[in-house]
Formats: sequence, C-alpha cells, structure tokens
Amino acid sequence: MPRVRKVPQRQCVACGRTRGKRDLVRVVRTPTGDVHVDATGRLAGRGAYVCPEADCVERAVRGGRLAGVLEQPLPEGLLDALREAAVRDEAPRAPVVRRVSLRQVQEAGRAEPGTTGTPRSGAHTPIGLNRRETEGSS
Repeated sequence: MPRVRKVPQRQCVACGRTRGKRDLVRVVRTPTGDVHVDATGRLAGRGAYVCPEADCVERAVRGGRLAGVLEQPLPEGLLDALREAAVRDEAPRAPVVRRVSLRQVQEAGRAEPGTTGTPRSGAHTPIGLNRRETEGSS
C-alpha cells in the first residue's frame, strides 16, 4: 500500500484560515533582524504566513498583525514584495499525482462495484498460468 505524505498546514495571520504550507506566502524575520519574503520556505528565523490574496496581504500589513507576529517593525518595501509574491503564487500549480503500482490497477479492475469477484466476461487469463491448458495443447 502506498504511503501517503502528510501535507503541512499553516494559518494565515490576517484571516486565520488554515491552508497548506505551499499555498501561503511566508515572511521571515532572520536571526540578524531583517524581514524578508521567503519564496523557498526554508530561510532560518521566525516565520509568519499570509494568504496570497490582496485582502489578506493588506490586512496583515496595515493592521499590524504581521509586525506583531514577527516582533519587529516592517521595512518600507515589504508590502510591495508581498504583493509581487502573491501575484506570483496565483499561477496554477501542477496537481499532486499519487503513484499507483500495476498490482493496484489490476486489483481495482478485478474488484469493480457490483461484481462478485469473478473475472469480467471477455477477460483474458495470462499465458502460462493454467498449466493443464498449456500442457494438453501440444
């Protein structure tokens, strides 16, 4: 059975909505005291997350919520950087695809809803599985 990875969840400082970490924009206060928009999500320091929507960005910066969470006054250019990051994050991402083994596909084909577990009509038995048929045919 394939192992399903847990998607990390974070909360927006402006609206309080919980979303996937990759769906939010991270703002980080580095150990040196600088405040940056973290596009990679891996910079060291205290982080805060904001939804990539314009309303949440405005509410987080203008209301002082972001500065309060980061415990640092925000630099002048941060609002513009957040707006740019929000526009960049609105681009559609590729869907998450789950890997499926050939065995799972075969089992799903055999166990169709409404069947009793018998092979479907017209289903072929792989060659060499039934020895009696293969030995007697020569």
